[in-house]
Amino acid sequence: MEIQPRHTWDLSPSQARELQTSLAASIKRRGTVKNPSYVAGVDVSVSRRASKGRAAIVVLKYPSLEVIDTALHEGDIRFPYIPGLLSFREAPLILEAWKKLAVRPDLLMVDGQGIAHPRRLGLASHLGLLLDVATIGCAKSRLIGSHGILEDAPGSHTPLTDKGEIIGAVVRTRNHVKPLYISIGHKIGLGSCIEIVLKCCRGYRLPEPARMAHMAAGAMQQRHVI
Repeated sequence: MEIQPRHTWDLSPSQARELQTSLAASIKRRGTVKNPSYVAGVDVSVSRRASKGRAAIVVLKYPSLEVIDTALHEGDIRFPYIPGLLSFREAPLILEAWKKLAVRPDLLMVDGQGIAHPRRLGLASHLGLLLDVATIGCAKSRLIGSHGILEDAPGSHTPLTDKGEIIGAVVRTRNHVKPLYISIGHKIGLGSCIEIVLKCCRGYRLPEPARMAHMAAGAMQQRHVI
């Protein structure tokens, strides 16, 4: 699949932060994905030596959640680990995997932040903008923001806020497990993000697209155990 390049990846950390601030203005924070046919999960596994990564995109038919396409790409990690700059480390590998897909998804569920990010442009938002596709940030940990008490029942959620702005939601997907941090990536509203994530859950902490991508990318860790 074709990708329209918007910038180079050969940037310093300060240049990367400036770019994030610039691109954030183009993120669309509203919208719904009407009658999606295909929903994909996106994840990247990095070797224990942090020198190579494996990107996985797994496309599922919606709403049956049957896996119909998987694309993988392994390559060198060329950007250091710096909180808030994950997209410059992982997106180049994900974009290469995207080119290998036979089926274009209507929505991406990304293991990372959307606008729940200091400069409102996490990995999910960055990818959505580059690929011109609706994206949801589906993170396993919080980068920024605060929230109130979250009930234990699956489906419970509470706003995640930063400086008075709602930047996402903390969502319980399963009893007695840690919640997920859901945020707008691009071209979709927060309510729709929460709704689709919960509809894709099948008794695990992670929704099925994210879980399938996590397992597909995880082969990298298995091969690089020290």
